[in-house]
Amino acid sequence: MRWLAAVLLGLCLSACFTAGKRGGDTPLAIYDFGPPSSSLLPAPRKQPVALEVRAPLWFDSLGLDYRLSYVEASRLREYARARWAGPPAQLIQQRLSQRLGYVMAGQGQTRCLVRLEITEFSQVFAAADSSRGVLQGRALLLDRSRRQVAELVLSLEKPAPSADARGGVEALALTVEQLAIDLFAWEKTLADGAVAGGCFS
Repeated sequence: MRWLAAVLLGLCLSACFTAGKRGGDTPLAIYDFGPPSSSLLPAPRKQPVALEVRAPLWFDSLGLDYRLSYVEASRLREYARARWAGPPAQLIQQRLSQRLGYVMAGQGQTRCLVRLEITEFSQVFAAADSSRGVLQGRALLLDRSRRQVAELVLSLEKPAPSADARGGVEALALTVEQLAIDLFAWEKTLADGAVAGGCFS
């Protein structure tokens, strides 16, 4: 009887630990910027413009990054159970192509190239319950010979609706939307001022 009791006790404990582990696991959350957005262009481009998005090697991952500026602003942290669907640079390129009609660099002959150099793309916490999405870097316009003809400094911030990964994703998605709007306005200013060298004609 003792051996039977021991076996039953072992089975009960095994079931408890298994159920506890399964029930306690938080499912991995995979994020992108949401459904495809409509184009900001009133009409298709007459001449294709290429887009290239560059980011530091430490941003070339699926991790969803955040900083605690009130503890260690220079330390880049990563959510354990949240991931991007693809590297952020690729997601940014995809969304800007949808909104502004860009083509990927290297796909056919293009008159000009817009190069984005992203230096920061993370959720920054000013306090435990207050954070914002931050996108920083610069946009360069390169002509047919890949000579720089214009530059736009990027420093975009959007408040996060919640102090978690979901709130960070929403805020960062809004910075990319604002980036598309700013690039569209930049293009128009360059074209009106004849600075773009025919890139946007």
